[in-house]
Amino acid sequence: MSESRRVLVVEDEANIRDLIQTALRFHGFDTCLARSGAEALREARGRRPDLILLDVMLPDIDGFEVCRRLRTGGDQVPVIFLTARDTPSDTVTGLTLGGDDYVTKPFSIDALVARVRAVLRRAAAHDPPPEPDDGALRVADLELDEARWTVRRAGVDIELSPTEFKLLAYLMRNSGQVLTRTQLLENVWGWDHHGNAQVLETYISYLRRKLDPLGPPLIHTRRGVGYALRP
Repeated sequence: MSESRRVLVVEDEANIRDLIQTALRFHGFDTCLARSGAEALREARGRRPDLILLDVMLPDIDGFEVCRRLRTGGDQVPVIFLTARDTPSDTVTGLTLGGDDYVTKPFSIDALVARVRAVLRRAAAHDPPPEPDDGALRVADLELDEARWTVRRAGVDIELSPTEFKLLAYLMRNSGQVLTRTQLLENVWGWDHHGNAQVLETYISYLRRKLDPLGPPLIHTRRGVGYALRP
């Protein structure tokens, strides 16, 4: 296992946070920091850490709720809870919510690093094998195969009309980019004139109606400009 894994340290006590960060960096880990539950959620979504060291007692959202929101959103990043409370009920709560380990304060920093390594090894052992590069388009849990004319989200087959399929394929090929209405009309319908925005909006609504029930919204509106497909 490579030691260049990224660990998100979520701890509101500066001295503990700095101590953990220093130890992890000494042992070759990349680190990022958060001081509250809200900041932890932002960092988890933006930095995509390989593991989170998550204090339970935070000033806004407690660590249990942070973990619950991550799991509800489909994020299975390994989580080790840090807490001064060592009651059996707290341990059960943390593990039931999807935590991978539970460390009580005060703790040995060397033992904590060993727990981080152990959890990362377990997570790596359960990682699925890489999928073959078959040319399919993938964004988050959405997959579109132009050769087989199939679309799946979260493992569920989705039936699309030819125009819906072509529109979704163009959005996925340009995922993360804001595409103007003119770009979409020209590349999907082949129209080079204005006045057909209502048709585009209708087909965007068709796609949302089929995709959104299976997970978080993927098609985002940029008011006055167009649309972007991104997680």
